[in-house]
Amino acid sequence: METITAAGARRAALAAQGFGQPRPSGVVNRGHLARLMERLKLLQLDSVNVAVRAHYMPVFSRLGAYPMSLLDEAAWAHSARRPRMLVEYWAHEASLLPVADWPLLFSGAKRHGWWRHYRELVEDNPGLAEAVLTAVKEVGPVGAGTLEDMVGGAGRRPRGGSWWGRTEVKRICEFLFGTGQLTTGTRVNFQRLYDLPERVLPPEVLAAPPVDAGEAARRLIGNAAAALGVATEPELRDYYRLGPDICRAAVGELVDAGELEAVAVRGWNAPAYRRPGARMPRAVSACALLCPFDPLIWERARTERLFGFRYRIEIYTPAHKREHGYYVFPFLLDDALVARVDLKTDRVANVLRVPGAFAEPEVAVPRVAAELAAELRLMAGWLDLDDVVVGERGDLVAPLAVALAARSAG
Repeated sequence: METITAAGARRAALAAQGFGQPRPSGVVNRGHLARLMERLKLLQLDSVNVAVRAHYMPVFSRLGAYPMSLLDEAAWAHSARRPRMLVEYWAHEASLLPVADWPLLFSGAKRHGWWRHYRELVEDNPGLAEAVLTAVKEVGPVGAGTLEDMVGGAGRRPRGGSWWGRTEVKRICEFLFGTGQLTTGTRVNFQRLYDLPERVLPPEVLAAPPVDAGEAARRLIGNAAAALGVATEPELRDYYRLGPDICRAAVGELVDAGELEAVAVRGWNAPAYRRPGARMPRAVSACALLCPFDPLIWERARTERLFGFRYRIEIYTPAHKREHGYYVFPFLLDDALVARVDLKTDRVANVLRVPGAFAEPEVAVPRVAAELAAELRLMAGWLDLDDVVVGERGDLVAPLAVALAARSAG
């Protein structure tokens, strides 16, 4: 078993995640997005829209300013010239993934999702489930609210307001989505509009022969290993939220087949794995803001082990107890996480606000401030905002304000 340094593992992870090469110099196109998705495998969806929705940001972090319509078309539109590239499903969490991987998640390899709690409702109301499917077939893509109106009086709120207060129709839609009988046709203002898979997915995906759970687990773990660079078995498992037993079996089988190799990482207390031939560059030159749902930092214990960076999202922390802010972006510079930046898009004033910015210990603050200022300007322009406005919290706000002013003057 080869032994590698923790720094080598960190650089391998960054290269696997698309940070080992420069951003495109010209207009970002569908080919760039396809190659990035081949690396990342997943983009997490999240409803928080404080700065920018979560699925857009990892593409910006790696490719720079790009038209968001590029991702929208890849995920929620289809034409003969531009077939749908991505589809929604519960993978890590709610995610966009390549259409070819969709069948793998219905093989039995993945743990049952939270929608299993709705099975009893469906079994008790088979006519309601059939009515929902019929309505979607007639008018889809369609939202749950419209479906509630279409199927009549079945939209009763659950007693006691459980299940997040969802109506029976909404819960049945989520069950049908979770079991693959419905998918997302498109989204409007981030609202999911349900449609039938046969109207969304390419025929070759729907016609593909079933994949057994073991084979699907091996393919998903192979995807995770490619996306993570170097990872422990629990980290590989977490990428698609697979069950522990089937994941351990898949890792062992991939090692036996020569498709994964075990490595020891100095300072790690568990074995790690990588794909044979995985890149481990001698240096990484990167500059990127990472949203809280970026796949590089999904797994917080891994983030701390790779970067020495303890990170927690503080959205649900009372304001007076927050350490760094409401929606904090780690800032990646070269191969280190060097700062934390609280960000908010203010559409009324048309500015990107930085309520707080905090440097990590022992970083070169002038360089961090200058590089961060450039990245914030780029992000503001990408979001069609006029300016970047710095607040008062954190030891980095003063040098950042100076660096932003210098860029404006220049």
